[in-house]
Amino acid sequence: MGSTRASRAAGAAAPAGPVAGTPVVSAESLLGLKRRARRINRALAEKYPYAHAELDFRNPFELLVATVLSAQTTDVTVNQITPLLFARFPDPASMAEADPAVVEEIIKPTGFFRAKTRNLLALCTRVVDEYNGVVPGRLEDLVTLPGVGRKTANVVLGNAFGIPGITVDTHFGRLARRFGWTQSEDPVQIEYDVAELFEKRDWTMLSHRVVFHGRRVCHSRKPACGACPVANWCPSYGLGETDPTKAAKLLKYELAPGSEPLLAQLLAETDRAAEIRMESQKRTP
Repeated sequence: MGSTRASRAAGAAAPAGPVAGTPVVSAESLLGLKRRARRINRALAEKYPYAHAELDFRNPFELLVATVLSAQTTDVTVNQITPLLFARFPDPASMAEADPAVVEEIIKPTGFFRAKTRNLLALCTRVVDEYNGVVPGRLEDLVTLPGVGRKTANVVLGNAFGIPGITVDTHFGRLARRFGWTQSEDPVQIEYDVAELFEKRDWTMLSHRVVFHGRRVCHSRKPACGACPVANWCPSYGLGETDPTKAAKLLKYELAPGSEPLLAQLLAETDRAAEIRMESQKRTP
């Protein structure tokens, strides 16, 4: 697949000023881009030392199902319904034999519940019939399962099997373009472009950090540029609010005004970040 890297390095002129929603394109060399990209990753690592997968799971099967359910909805919504789902159907065998109406009723809050139910039951049947009830740990196998694409496969591989992968969801794709790491809208091309810039060992945590940043600071419609820890290395700085005081009011989750105790706890107990997040979401009305 052809890379978008060559066209960037060839030197498309940067616009006179940023336009809302449009990433800035520069004539940056590949070496310069790689250095800047890694500087951004280091800054995000310092900002989010507690970054982690925000879907709750205990094993590869649960993460696979949760990731399929997360399409077109929030991780918070998925996390609210999966405890009941897994209590009823704890493994591929039991879910493969489930009454579709029962599964639909449980997962209805996630949206597109009929299509998701069909995919889950078909997926579980395949896992039982072809993989002896064990979720496969290879990308080439995972992407053949119903409802599973490269994004879902990389989530499962990176977080349940420890195999590095770049997860290109909506947030990751948006920020990769804003950072100038890619010009593509295609998730697979974005994955390949970004993979050129980082060591393979960093791919999974990079994905978490970028998604965390996209959800908390670099929003789709109004990014909080004035409160951004990577503003010095972002070619799209200025797409959003640059005033630090106003930008701080746009921050979300543990960075939002009034959430200082939660942030302090996450920073103090990074090894318990997922548990702390789960507890905080349960307390949220």
